Amino acid sequence: MSRKVVAIVGSYRKGGMIDQAVEAILEGARARGAATQTVQLRNCHIEFCTNCRNCMQEPGVTRGKCVQQDDLEEILSGIESADSVVLGSPVNAFNVTALFRRFLERLVGYGYWPWGQEVPKERTKFKPRKAVLVASAAMPGFLIPCATGAPRALRTAATLLGAKPVGKLWIGLAAREEHQELSNQTRLRARHLGARLA
Repeated sequence: MSRKVVAIVGSYRKGGMIDQAVEAILEGARARGAATQTVQLRNCHIEFCTNCRNCMQEPGVTRGKCVQQDDLEEILSGIESADSVVLGSPVNAFNVTALFRRFLERLVGYGYWPWGQEVPKERTKFKPRKAVLVASAAMPGFLIPCATGAPRALRTAATLLGAKPVGKLWIGLAAREEHQELSNQTRLRARHLGARLA
């Protein structure tokens, strides 16, 4: 039975650096026999979290269900049936995009926080999935982890989704041209990361 890899992409630009990098990662996974799926958040109907916390009230290891009727349930069910996830976002205003942030905030159902309890708790420490984290920025890539909040946001999403990061790809100098191509070196690294997920 082939492994399944689901990618969540929080980019506004079709064919941009994040789209190219995520696709290269998935190519690497497919080359090892994995089935892949890409969820472009820009094409999804995902409402903002209202902080009602209804999804966090019931105890147990199973994710709480959101009362909002949108695409989130289908997306999360797909991830829960996967072996690995790829989480990608460009850096905007020193963090992930609003598209990715909206998705991240809706993952609160993976926590347990009934009224009267001071802080939320993870429903389970079990992390059955692997994750690769991807971010791109105009700054040099080595600055992304120390000068932006994007890596922390991506790691938080991975944790909530029950995934342990096994690789990361920080792509710098990604805004030099309107239609910039992923470098061959970065593409090869991306494919290698994808092979680790398969």
